[in-house]
Amino acid sequence: MIIKRSVPWHDRSTLSRSAHVIARIGLALTGAACGLFVAEVGTRIDLVGSVEAMLAMMLYGAAGFYLGIDLPQAPPDYHMHPPPRRALGTSADMLELLTAAGIFLTAVAAVVSISSIALGETVEASTAGIICLSWAIGATMQIAAGVIARIKLARAVKTAKLALFFR
Repeated sequence: MIIKRSVPWHDRSTLSRSAHVIARIGLALTGAACGLFVAEVGTRIDLVGSVEAMLAMMLYGAAGFYLGIDLPQAPPDYHMHPPPRRALGTSADMLELLTAAGIFLTAVAAVVSISSIALGETVEASTAGIICLSWAIGATMQIAAGVIARIKLARAVKTAKLALFFR
């Protein structure tokens, strides 16, 4: 269960902020591990042939899980009119779906990679390419969702500050 906080970051307790930072670092490490396992499968067929490429995949995976899993929410007064119950949803819902799909793709790629490593199976070049491409697309989806959500939040805060200033 995810705990939804309605209290702004600066008003949260030190323990709450520390827990949030530790959890985000753990998520980034999970993303890095996924990148490492997928890179390992790629090295078996010389798709990812250098330590630098493996490190880049680890950093990209860490960025994806750090940015994409904990999407910031807009302030409560930002959405004045919620969508009807049967509508597809808001742009925030679409971002949530984007990051969820990214998490799913990276996780599937990591599980397939880990299973081939654990079972000692060698994968064909085309299969390794599909695994690496799926992982890269998933990580990119997470990063995109995280960046878009943060940009939207910054715009909402700016708009709210301007509205308060000109009242």
